[in-house]
Amino acid sequence: QVQLVESGGGLVQPGGSLRLSCAASGSIHSIGLMEWYRQAPGKEREAVGSITSGGSAYYRDSVKGRFTISRDNAKNMMYLQMTSLKPEDTAVYYCKYLFYWGKGTLVTVSS
Repeated sequence: QVQLVESGGGLVQPGGSLRLSCAASGSIHSIGLMEWYRQAPGKEREAVGSITSGGSAYYRDSVKGRFTISRDNAKNMMYLQMTSLKPEDTAVYYCKYLFYWGKGTLVTVSS
């Protein structure tokens, strides 16, 4: 069993920044690919990006240049640094590892 807990969400004005964290715990020997997803109200869940164990990150086009995914393997942590936030980034953000999901953290971008 693996537990994933997201944190760092909140209300931010357009153009602002937030940093989300995902803490992994449980039966972990070494963690491979980790992913960030988001689900906006009334929409389907979509992939935001991912990061390999070696630190190579990949992003959906709409967040490229604004979001940065990083990880600390020693601490079993993954991060999502979000800048230049837009109202359309409003969503519940989830981290995923294999078939395990966190419960999500809400990000609201509004003035």
